[in-house]
Amino acid sequence: MQGGFYGKTAREFAAMLQELDLKWRAHHVIGAPFKLPPGTKLPTDDKGNPIKLPPMKNLKENMSELVDGVAEGGIKYLVCANIPTNTPEEVADAVSILTRTGELCKKAGLQLVYHNHDWEFKTVGESKPYDVFLSQVPADLLKMELDLAWAVKAGVDPVALFEQNPGRFPLWHVKDLDKDMATIKPVGEGIVDFKRIFKHAKKAGLKYPFIEHDMPADPFDSLARSKVYLKKNILK
Repeated sequence: MQGGFYGKTAREFAAMLQELDLKWRAHHVIGAPFKLPPGTKLPTDDKGNPIKLPPMKNLKENMSELVDGVAEGGIKYLVCANIPTNTPEEVADAVSILTRTGELCKKAGLQLVYHNHDWEFKTVGESKPYDVFLSQVPADLLKMELDLAWAVKAGVDPVALFEQNPGRFPLWHVKDLDKDMATIKPVGEGIVDFKRIFKHAKKAGLKYPFIEHDMPADPFDSLARSKVYLKKNILK
């Protein structure tokens, strides 16, 4: 595995995608130095050995470098894929990092976006980190890439989020969950009510929905099934 833009500069990566007739809409980075949760097992390579994670730059330590790099790629959205939120102090630090990054992004012609999991909806101290981000980081500096499945798993109604924060969700991660909300499924094969959610896309401010499936057994099969469902039932 290679860090950054798959071992290329942002310009080189953008040029490669253009040659392949692909569109690069957003780029994920992490918000602070990455640490695997205790007991986490890494996926294995084709020889059965745990993969080696490349060094990953983060917004806390490499903010300007990451913002400048993404800006060179000619895309609009820089996504913070995760940031520590285990204590009130970490949440406050996250607000500071996201605010300062949002300001740099604005100057560079980018839009900072935050991608959620389920844990940002759990109460830390007296508040939920997700609510804190929405209320304490100005809306022009921070938008959201709502992962629909993780929000549903956390017991959150995406439509309620859209109603409370209209226009703040330009990006979505679209994946499904089984009835126990323990296993990720191709879109349309689980319990997430995509038809209802997509009816409120305009209120959300949706620009780009991204099909996602974390570590599927067959990525192309999952993608194909998800795409068929969305084209047949949603994106008519």
